[in-house]
Amino acid sequence: MRLRITILYAGLFLMSGIGLLLLTYLLSSGSATSHAPGMDAPGSGLAVAQERIRRLESELVGVHALQSRQLLVGSLIALVVMAAVSVVLGNAVAGRVLRPVRTITAATRRISAENLHERLAVPGPADEVKELADTIDGLLERLEASFAAQRRFVANASHELRTPLTTMRAALDVAMAKPRPAPPQTVALADRLRTELDLVDRLLEGFLVLARAEHGALPDRAAVSLGDLVSGALAAHAAGIAEKNLTVDDDGLRDTLPIQGSPTLLTRMADNLVDNAVVHNQDGGWIRVATRTEDGSARLAVETGGPVLDPRHIARLGEPFRRLTADRTGSETGSGLGLSIVAAVAAAHGGRLELHARPEGGLRVTVSLPLPAAVPRGAAA
Repeated sequence: MRLRITILYAGLFLMSGIGLLLLTYLLSSGSATSHAPGMDAPGSGLAVAQERIRRLESELVGVHALQSRQLLVGSLIALVVMAAVSVVLGNAVAGRVLRPVRTITAATRRISAENLHERLAVPGPADEVKELADTIDGLLERLEASFAAQRRFVANASHELRTPLTTMRAALDVAMAKPRPAPPQTVALADRLRTELDLVDRLLEGFLVLARAEHGALPDRAAVSLGDLVSGALAAHAAGIAEKNLTVDDDGLRDTLPIQGSPTLLTRMADNLVDNAVVHNQDGGWIRVATRTEDGSARLAVETGGPVLDPRHIARLGEPFRRLTADRTGSETGSGLGLSIVAAVAAAHGGRLELHARPEGGLRVTVSLPLPAAVPRGAAA
């Protein structure tokens, strides 16, 4: 916009300058020569005088033409100089005119879900820029109210939904703990209900973690090592790994530089990555985990084997309840929120989730998280 305004200013100046130059040239191009009246009276003196007058008139015409050319050249030089000056002045004026817009843009970019209480509060007269800033402030106010209502809903849902689940689980345990043995059908039904209650509980917990991560609420920031998080997650899923007879290759785990973030959310992120690799793996398969520091970011990669996946559908795995095929939905422990929580946690920390289908089969999941700004790039590998 600044370039367009500058070109507009310079173009208007050039058009007006060219018009003024043409008008000046036309007005100055007329010849004001006059001719002495002819005299029929004979005489050598009079003839000599008339000849001298004609010669002077010719010289005046030449001088006038020279002055016109000099005026035209001088005007063209002045026009070129002033055109350059007009570009500089136009650029300065355009920058001054657009300065409030740049201020609004920078302030709006700084405002996120964590500081929606901030306002632009642009001073100045009641012009179009002031009206735009006030409109954005009104939008931020409505967004703040919406986010606050959503957080209250999440907090209330956490309490209201967990209470009946706990009550149902307790009632089921009390009914099964009676001295009289329950019929086999009742025992099977109780086991089925307990499994479903556990699934609902995990689903609810996943919703809460996803909502917290998407809101960017990170009150418990601390230095966290990705390698330690992955090692802990592998240890926590040792039973599942052994049950499926999976081979774990953790030779790529390195001591990367610590990142600043929420230990709770980052632990959940690492746990979901390992859980996804275990649950959606085939018996006798393998898992490869690796961490490294690259381009100012800490990167965590988790690879698994398996059938060849369609690369066009891989990106959907980062969305809630998105799966590729039926074999990824058959697990009783899966809620469909695993990788979406990973993506939300990574985004809340300024990072990103990348999903790639391995040409040989299986999936490669990579999480990139930015290192603290004070840490020089390439300080660790």
